Amino acid sequence: MVHDHRDVQGGAARAAVFGISDGLVSNVGLILGVAAAEPSASAVVIAGVAGLLAGAVSMAAGEYVSVKAEAELIERELAIERESLARHPEMEIEELASIYRSRGIDPEQARELAGAVMEDPEVALEVHAREELGVDPAQVGDPIAAAASSFAAFSIGAVLPLVPWFLGEGDGAVVASVAIGLVAAAAVGAGLAHFTERSTWRTMARQVLIAGLACAVTYAIGSAVGVAVG
Repeated sequence: MVHDHRDVQGGAARAAVFGISDGLVSNVGLILGVAAAEPSASAVVIAGVAGLLAGAVSMAAGEYVSVKAEAELIERELAIERESLARHPEMEIEELASIYRSRGIDPEQARELAGAVMEDPEVALEVHAREELGVDPAQVGDPIAAAASSFAAFSIGAVLPLVPWFLGEGDGAVVASVAIGLVAAAAVGAGLAHFTERSTWRTMARQVLIAGLACAVTYAIGSAVGVAVG
């Protein structure tokens, strides 16, 4: 039976999934914390927009550095492997044959298979990278795509609970922010469940619980700070 695999090595999809979740949880917590201490719409909007921009930029920068460093490390290892293939082909053939033998292939067949792989330098590099390094040279993460995806996803997640404060204020806006945050958290959980092929309801419940705890904790802290300052 033929089946397809998702691209789990590239950085963009991972950055998008975690970016929107982080943006939602962090900003709904910030918005409710500020609203509990200073419930005016202007204060909440300023704090929410600042949190959105700071978080999105920070996420994008961190994702870029992480994926770039990983890509550079892989490229360095590939360069070392490419040089070794050119200078010591017999050693590399034996190395690959040894891997095949460890997987139960007959020694003679393992040697023949390794020799056939070595006939094409690019195929040899790809196979050795997969077998020795555990990476696919064609699927090295793109740091710019990962950073852009992270920035956009975090911004989407962070702006959702802020929408009610552009339209109103007070308890109504607080309730709306909580409702939007919980519904969005459930949607993120459903997306994660689809992506990871795990239980949809369990993953949704986990995301809703995390968002709910963030709302409760930050609102309680904001209320305490507001009373103390007041």
